[in-house]
Amino acid sequence: MTNFTDLNLSEPLLRALTAEGYEKPTPIQAQSIPSLLAGKDLLGIAQTGTGKTAAFALPILQKLAAHPERAAKGTCRALILSPTRELAAQIGESFRVYGKFLKVSRAVVFGGVSLGKQIDILRGGVDVVVATPGRLVDLIERKALTLSKVEIFVLDEVDQMLDLGFIHAIRKITGMLPSHRQNLFFSATMPKEIAGLANNLLTDPVRVEVAPVATTAERVNQSVIHVDPANKAKLLAELLKDNNMTRTLVFTRTKHGADKVMKHLSNAGFTAAAIHGNKSQNNRERALAGFKAGKVLVLVATDIAARGIDVDGVSHVVNYDLPHVPESYVHRIGRTARAGADGSAIAFCTPEDRGLLRDIEKTIRTQVPVAEHALGLKGVQQLAPTFGWNPAGKDKPAAKPHHRGQKPNRNHSAGNGQGKPQGQKPQGQHQPKRDGGNAGGAQAPKRTGSSGSWMSELGKRQG
Repeated sequence: MTNFTDLNLSEPLLRALTAEGYEKPTPIQAQSIPSLLAGKDLLGIAQTGTGKTAAFALPILQKLAAHPERAAKGTCRALILSPTRELAAQIGESFRVYGKFLKVSRAVVFGGVSLGKQIDILRGGVDVVVATPGRLVDLIERKALTLSKVEIFVLDEVDQMLDLGFIHAIRKITGMLPSHRQNLFFSATMPKEIAGLANNLLTDPVRVEVAPVATTAERVNQSVIHVDPANKAKLLAELLKDNNMTRTLVFTRTKHGADKVMKHLSNAGFTAAAIHGNKSQNNRERALAGFKAGKVLVLVATDIAARGIDVDGVSHVVNYDLPHVPESYVHRIGRTARAGADGSAIAFCTPEDRGLLRDIEKTIRTQVPVAEHALGLKGVQQLAPTFGWNPAGKDKPAAKPHHRGQKPNRNHSAGNGQGKPQGQKPQGQHQPKRDGGNAGGAQAPKRTGSSGSWMSELGKRQG
């Protein structure tokens, strides 16, 4: 297997990677870095969590450091566009970490914060600018930055940028770039509209595709619970009593829904926070920091966070509301099982949402195993594969999906008291407090009991 030392990276970059504990490049890094160092344009098709930020950050840093002339006032040498504030901040942090032994300046600019400081920073000239499209256009219109000196241009998570309505801003920005530049284009999916945009921007690009389009992470243990809408909040709180759910990300469709779920969980004694577009940047950063530090047990989010959260150790993703766009399901559950770890994704499906579930299963080309729960609807079996794809082959009947090679337990009734979740600490060993933030510092209820046997069966894995 390729090592980072085989990729012709400079000594300062290798030293930074060693300091971070990086040993082997991921497939997209091994395939992209040599071509990018050679100055090639690149079309990367990859899911989140594949290491693509390092795939473009490392060669960009090396190329800029090799020609250390300072960026002229009001210009930048490398421009990275990102769809969300969280992802922009994450990319900026990666440049800081990888470039710690290099003299390469950087700035991260996005909306929700004051323009004044961003204008002052950019007017002085910056080597690397990471930006969201809307805020970048604002800064350009205020004469804080010109794109005439950009040497390397990166469009990251292009499909989400188009979903968020940034196509006009992207076209305006690309029209300001110099004709001679290196272009990098990353997207998890490649529908016709995105393919057309790539063809207009890229010149003889190297194509790197590290996973089939819209496939789900192999290490994510998926399940769906059919539930009445009135029982969804109770079901979520019951599941969270399982000690295996150590860091849980919950997705809702709407901002109001995220706040409502967070309030319910807080009232139930769980430390929870919400993150969505109506929250101030300070609130969003505080919620994410608490989630990363383990002080917030549950982070409730809209799809703004589906690709912008890179937190190690997310044990579970709960699709409280199924997304209307099937590809969003893939990005949501990609927040767990990262960096080689295992993870679980649980979807709640109401009777009204069964069409959305069919669309998701068609997109991921597999059926999501059904798990029953005492608070769920009774007797709802696997949806028939009416979408025209037969997992057993067109000449054979489709086999019932099973749970990672084992027969699923259909008797997941809460309160049976049987079994113990895999990985649960033995009795007597210290368990962290689940502080719900209630007045007086009262201890929140321990997450043990009724749902443990259900989640222990759901969480079992082989190999």
